[in-house]
Amino acid sequence: MLKNLRIKATHNNREFKIIGLSEMRCNQQLFSMKVRNSDGTNGDAENVEMTVYEYFTKHRSIPLTYSGFLPCLDVGKPKRPNFLPLELCSLISLQRYTKSLSSMQRASLVEKSRQKPQERIRTVTDAMRTYRYDEDPLLSECGISIEKKLTSVNGRILDTPKLKVGNSENCFPNNGRWNFNNKLLLKATSIKRWAVVNFSAQCDTSRLSRDLINCGRKKGIDIEGPKSLIDEYPQLRRSSPLARVESMFEQVRDKLPGPPEFILCLLPQRKNSDIYGPWKKKCLSDFGIVTQCISPPRVIKDQYLTNVLLKINSKLGGINSMLEVELTRAIPLITQTPTMILGMDVSHGSPGRSDVPSVAAVVGSLEWPYITKYRASVRTQSPKLEMIDALYKPTANGTDDGIMSL
Repeated sequence: MLKNLRIKATHNNREFKIIGLSEMRCNQQLFSMKVRNSDGTNGDAENVEMTVYEYFTKHRSIPLTYSGFLPCLDVGKPKRPNFLPLELCSLISLQRYTKSLSSMQRASLVEKSRQKPQERIRTVTDAMRTYRYDEDPLLSECGISIEKKLTSVNGRILDTPKLKVGNSENCFPNNGRWNFNNKLLLKATSIKRWAVVNFSAQCDTSRLSRDLINCGRKKGIDIEGPKSLIDEYPQLRRSSPLARVESMFEQVRDKLPGPPEFILCLLPQRKNSDIYGPWKKKCLSDFGIVTQCISPPRVIKDQYLTNVLLKINSKLGGINSMLEVELTRAIPLITQTPTMILGMDVSHGSPGRSDVPSVAAVVGSLEWPYITKYRASVRTQSPKLEMIDALYKPTANGTDDGIMSL
C-alpha cells in the first residue's frame, strides 16, 4: 500500500518516493559506506558495512526511539537502495490512492457514503448556508447568484406493478418492497443433490439445513436432505483463503459420490470474507457448480431463510414471481413483436492498473413474451477497452463464438 507514495524526510527536509521496504529490520539492515581517513581525506577511504540504525544514531547523531526493530523505507532505485528509518519519514498529505481497495475497505466506503434523500438534502442546504457561496466577490462581479433552496420540479408517481406468485395469487409491493411470507413461488425448483460446507465455527449446520428444508417446502421448493454436512478442519482456520478453499473442495470430492447441483456455503464472517472470492471462483468458474454463500445471524428467522431461498431458486432455474402484465401479455410493443431485452456493461481495473483485464458482461431475456427469465455471459477483454470486443465472433467452421452466442 505504501509503494509509490511520496514522503518527506524530517532530518533533511527532502522528498522521496517509496519503492518498497527493507528485507531486514533497521538494526540489522546493512549497507556499504565509504569512511574517510582520520585526517579527513579520501585518499585511502575504505568501504565499511554498517547497519542503518548505526549510521543514523552514531554517524548522524540522530536518536531513534522505535525504528530499530521495524523495517526501513526504501526510497532509492531498484538496483541502488536508499534506506530511511520509519520515524524520520512522514507521508505528504493529499496524495491520491490509486490501487484497488480490499473487500472490507470497499464495504466500509459504501456504508459511509450511503445517504438517504433527506440527509443528502440537509447536507447540501447546510453547505450553502455555511460557506456562503453567494457572497463570493468574483461571482458577484460576474452577476452570478446561487439560490439557497433546491429547485422544485413536478413529478409523477407510477402505479405500483402487480406481481403474480404461486397459486395465481397477487403480491402488491409497498414502498418498493414485497415479501413472500405465506406465499408460494411462481415456479419452484427441486433440489436433490446438494451439500453444506461450513467455514464458520459458530453455526449448527444440521439445524440450519433442517430449517432451510422446512422453509423451502412452505414456498413450494422440494428440498431433499443434504448429501453431506462438511465442516472445515479447525487447524486450517489460520491458513490462507486459497488453501482453505482447496482443502474444503477436496473434502467435497471425497464425501460426495458425484458433483452436486448446489452447495450452501457458510462463511466465517460477513460476505466480505476473504474466502468469498476464491470459493466462488472454484465452484462457478472452475466446475460450474451453483453455490450460495451466507453468513447467518445468531437467531435465524423465516424471513432470513426466505430471502436466501429466493436467491437459490433463481440460480437453479426457478422463477420467484412475474409481472402481471407479462402473464396477460399487456406489455406495449414487446408482446406484439418477438423481442429480446439486452443489458451490457464493461468494468475496468482500478486507476493505474493497466495490466488488469476489463470484464464485459451481457444479459438477455429468454422465453418471449416473458421478460423475467434471463441468461448472462461474462468474458475478459483487453484492459481499458470500453467497447465489448466480441459480441459476434465468427469461427472458421461458420459458427459464432461471440459473447452473445448460446
